[in-house]
Amino acid sequence: MLFPTLNFALFFMVVFAISWELKDREEFRKAFLLGASYFFYGYWDWRFTALLAGSSLINYAAGRFLSLTDDDRQRRILVATAVALNLSILGLFKYYGFFLDSLADVLLAMRWERDLPFMEIVLPVGISFFTFQGISYVVDVYRRDIPAADSALDIFLYISFFPQLVAGPIVRAAHFLPQLNQKPQLERSMVSLGIVLILIGLFKKMVIANYLASELVDTVFFDPSVHSSPDLLLALYGYAVQIYCDFSGYSDIAIGVAALLGYRFKWNFNQPYRAASLREFWHRWHISLSEWLRDYLYKPLGGSRHGGLKTYRNLMLTMFLGGIWHGAAWTFVMWGLIHGSVLAAERLLASIRSAPAPAVAIVGFGHGATGQLLSAGSAGQHIFSRVVRIFMTFNIVCFAWIFFRAENFAFALDYLNGLIDWNGEAQFAGPFLVVLIGASLACHFLPETMVEHVARRLEWLGPIGLGLILGFGVLLIEAVAPEGVAPFIYFQF
Repeated sequence: MLFPTLNFALFFMVVFAISWELKDREEFRKAFLLGASYFFYGYWDWRFTALLAGSSLINYAAGRFLSLTDDDRQRRILVATAVALNLSILGLFKYYGFFLDSLADVLLAMRWERDLPFMEIVLPVGISFFTFQGISYVVDVYRRDIPAADSALDIFLYISFFPQLVAGPIVRAAHFLPQLNQKPQLERSMVSLGIVLILIGLFKKMVIANYLASELVDTVFFDPSVHSSPDLLLALYGYAVQIYCDFSGYSDIAIGVAALLGYRFKWNFNQPYRAASLREFWHRWHISLSEWLRDYLYKPLGGSRHGGLKTYRNLMLTMFLGGIWHGAAWTFVMWGLIHGSVLAAERLLASIRSAPAPAVAIVGFGHGATGQLLSAGSAGQHIFSRVVRIFMTFNIVCFAWIFFRAENFAFALDYLNGLIDWNGEAQFAGPFLVVLIGASLACHFLPETMVEHVARRLEWLGPIGLGLILGFGVLLIEAVAPEGVAPFIYFQF
C-alpha cells in the first residue's frame, strides 16, 4: 500500500478515527494499531506477515531472556544468538542470490564450475528496516540502556508500526516504547506539523521526484552510452534531487502520519546538500541509519579510540557494510567504499596540523586546524571556503550516486566515460527540468527551522482549517503531478 494513493487515504482515515476513539483504552488502542499495521504490510503480500511476526517474536523473547539473567557470559550468548538470527533472516531473503551469483563467478573464473542451489526468493518489503529496529532493541537491552519490555504487544507494535515499517525512519525503542505507555494527546501543534509534513512529503514525491524520474533520470540511466555529456550531468544532478525528494518525502509523510496518531518520530533528513563535508552530509542524510551505523557498528569496532589506522579501517568497514545494507550488488559496495574513503580522507586532512593554510581552507573537511583557520580569517574568506566545500561535497556525493543508481558496473563505467569524454549538446536541459533541479537544490539553503515555523503559524486555524488545508493541498498536488504513482525507491531496501 503506497502513501500517495486513495487506498491509503481511506485506510488512514479509518485508523485515525478508531485509534482516537480508543485513546482511553490503552491496550485496545495498541492492539488495534498492531492489527492495522499488519493489514498495511499484508496488503502487499499477506504471507510475509508471518516473517514480520517471527522477527518480532525473536526480539521480544531475546529481550525477556536478557532481563532474567545478570551472568555476562549468558547475556553475550543471548545477544549474539538474537543478532545472528536477525541477520540470518535478512541474509537469506536479501543476499542469498547475490552470494551464490558471486560464488558462481569465482568458480567459473577458477574453472571449478558447480551446480549451485539457486532459488527465486522474493525480497520482503522493508526487511532491512524492521531487522535493524529489532537488533537495536536487543542490543540496547543487552547494554542496559533500556529495560526489556514486559509486553509482547509493545514490541510487536514497535517493530511493525505502519508509518515507518517499509522505508523508515529506523526508530529506536528508547524513543518509541515510552510513548506507548503514555496516554496519547491530539495536540494542535502535532496536527499542524503532521499536516505540513504530509503535504511537503507528497509534493516531494509526487511532483519533484516523479517528474525527474519520468522526464529525465530513467531515460538517461537506461543507456548512458547514447546520451551526451551535458545530459549525463543534468541527469546525475536530477537523480541527486530525485532520490532525496523520494526518500525524504517518504520520511516526511511517515513522521507526519505518526504525529497525527499522537507519536513523535525524530527527523530523518536535514537539508543534506548544504553539507560542507561528507561527515556533515551523514549528519543530515538518512540520519536514523547513520546513527544506527555509528552506535551499533562503528563504535563497537572501536570508533576513533585506537589510533588513526584503526579509525580509517572502522570507517571503511562501516560504510562498506552500509553499502551492502542498501542492496545486494557490487555497485552498492562501491558506493559505500567511496563514502568510506572520503570520510577517511577528511579525517586525515583534519589531522594534518602542518598542512599549508590555503590548502586546508580550500579542502576544509572536518574540524581541528580547519576550524581554527576559518575562525581566524575574514567573513568573506569563510563564505568562499564554505561554498567551495559545499560544491566539492555535493559533487563527490553525486559521483557516488552513479554507482548507487546504475544497473551494474558496465553502466556505471559508461556513465563515467560519457562525463569524462565531454561532448555533445544538451537535449533534456529545458527550462522546466533545469528550474526544477535548481529550485530543489536551492531549498536546501532555506532556514533549517522553516517547517516548524510554518507549522506553528498554522496552529491557529484549528481542526477545520487544518483539514481544509490538507484536502486542498492534496487536490492541488494531484492536479500538478504526473500520472501514475511510482513506488518509493527505498522500498527495495
